[in-house]
Amino acid sequence: MNESNESNDISENVEMNTLTVNEAKMQFGELLLKAQRSPVQINKNGKPVVVVISMDEYEKTESLKLRYLQSRASQAKNDIEAGNLSDGDTFFDALQSGQFD
Repeated sequence: MNESNESNDISENVEMNTLTVNEAKMQFGELLLKAQRSPVQINKNGKPVVVVISMDEYEKTESLKLRYLQSRASQAKNDIEAGNLSDGDTFFDALQSGQFD
């Protein structure tokens, strides 16, 4: 099993166990055990294609996404109530210019 802890494309500072697709197939049980402890990147033809994470990590990620969306919806509601509105053309122009990146 290749545990070179290579950096991935998401961030140069993130290190994780990596496997090739063939290694993942041949050592699936070990892949599952490793994914319970930390994310495992799987590469195909030398490029990252998927990351396997534990169910706990998945649930935490989904919970964070839900809280973020709830926060954004609450802020949008407050903006509407306060009259902080913009027309669609202005909004999409700002979006295309990268103002919200």
